[in-house]
Amino acid sequence: METKRIVFVGVGGQGNLLASRLLGEACISAGIPAVVSEIHGMAQRGGIVESALIMGAKSPIVSKGEADILIGFEPSETLRALNKCNKDTVVITNIHPLPPFTVVIGQGVYPDIDKSLDIIRDNVSLLIAFDGDELAAKAGNPLSLNMVMLGALVGSRVIPLKEDILKETISKTTKQTFLESNLKAFDFGLAASRVG
Repeated sequence: METKRIVFVGVGGQGNLLASRLLGEACISAGIPAVVSEIHGMAQRGGIVESALIMGAKSPIVSKGEADILIGFEPSETLRALNKCNKDTVVITNIHPLPPFTVVIGQGVYPDIDKSLDIIRDNVSLLIAFDGDELAAKAGNPLSLNMVMLGALVGSRVIPLKEDILKETISKTTKQTFLESNLKAFDFGLAASRVG
């Protein structure tokens, strides 16, 4: 199997660590070797959270320019992680901003989203961008952004995992209360990535 290096970026509370763990479990269920690493930063304060998953290899480290796929849960964090990408990278990003505290209190400026997307688009193979927060809310659980992003990853067809494997993993690990909305959010992500 060809090695795939996948980087997840976002801010604390968006669920990207859970998303990378679920993807890792789905890989193992499908017989694909997978290693996951996490960088928490100041996650409890809305800070940067990064995780990486390597499919088909033993090392969980993704160096600058090595990401095959970048999953961004927050647009400015996607832009910040652009150094992990190369001209062949596929980027899937949520475009709903989560401005940091400094921006909220008027001591900073949030980057223009359209300009950020243009910069990303100019430096990678493919950019898939959509409002994942809107899709999560539409699914009935605003906290299911991670399921939307996993659905988009599988729907993009850039990894060798079928949607049923990931849905099975989600079903095994999700509390019954959230299962229906998580699966619906996953399906919305699938559809969003296929439209692009």
